[in-house]
Formats: sequence, structure tokens, C-alpha cells
Amino acid sequence: MATIATLRRLVGMRDADPTPEELLSRAARGDEAMFALLYDRLAPPVFSMIVRLVRNHALAEEITQDVFVELWRTATRFDASKGTALAWAMTMAHRRAVDRIRSEQAMTDRERRAAASAGAAEYDSVVEEAVANLEHQQVRGCLGSLTDLQREAVTLAYYGGYTYHEVANLLQANLATVKTRMRDGLVRLRDCLGVETTR
Repeated sequence: MATIATLRRLVGMRDADPTPEELLSRAARGDEAMFALLYDRLAPPVFSMIVRLVRNHALAEEITQDVFVELWRTATRFDASKGTALAWAMTMAHRRAVDRIRSEQAMTDRERRAAASAGAAEYDSVVEEAVANLEHQQVRGCLGSLTDLQREAVTLAYYGGYTYHEVANLLQANLATVKTRMRDGLVRLRDCLGVETTR
């Protein structure tokens, strides 16, 4: 890499150092050597400010590179009457660093929300469905342990949604008989399912 002195000799500069504004003005006319000198002058303070903001060396290097690409592309827009070249570069650097911090934070927030919603959906859809399937299988198995009369009464009342009176009418049985079948059937189901009663 060419040193500042080498570049100065190559472009025939005098002993007096050009100002960053002069370098930027020459860079605006396409002078790459002057832009290299400008880079050597401004990169350290620009990088230093960016790394203080983003607290990540690699990210700061990337943003610094972006800033100098933007400086090269927009050098013709620089107006020395509005401020120094250093102030212009530092403003650009600050804006890009803040944009990157906001972008990184927004991406992190999106990933957290997506992970949280995905985790909740997996829990709901898989665990709850598995538990429900096991319970349904267990209930069907236990219904098989009831007598036909008990199963018929329980099924009409709990799966059909009929009242005890309606079950008695449908089965053409005495209401007291239906209640007894239901009670006995529910006791058998409870025992089969291993449900503990509270007393």
C-alpha cells in the first residue's frame, strides 16, 4: 500500500499538506490518489466514532468502508461553505452507525417475536393434541368396560347432550332406572380412568 509520502510524490504535491476539503475536492474530480490521502486522514476518527457507537470492531470496519464509498460517490455534493470535510464524514458515519444499530435491533426483535410465537404454536398444537388424543383413547377404552345399558345412557347424556328425562324417554325406561345406570356407569368410568374423588 502506498504511503502518504509516496502518493504525494506521485501526484506532485508541494510540501504543504492539502486540507481535507482540498483532497475531497480533487476526489470529486475523480482523483483516486487524493481520495486515498483523504482516507488516511479521515478514516481513524471516523472508525473511532463508529466503534464507540456500535461496540463491534468488525461491524465498525464495515460501516467505515460504507462511509468512504458514500464519500467517494457523493464528493461532488460537498460544499465547503457549509462545514468541514471531517464534519461531513463524521455526520455520514454517525447516521450510518445509528441506522445499523436500529436495523440490528429491529432484526433481533423480529427474531425474538417469531421464536416466541413459533414456540407457543408448537406447544399448543403438538402437546395439547397429543394429550387430547390419549384422553379420547382412554375414554373410548373405558366406555367398552360398561354394560350395554350403562354405555347407552352415558353416551346419550354426555355425547348426545340429552337430559336425564330425555334419556329416559329415548330408552323408554324409568327415570330412576336411568339415573342408577348413569351413576353406576360414571363410577365405573371414574375407576377405569383413575380419577380420584375429593371428599
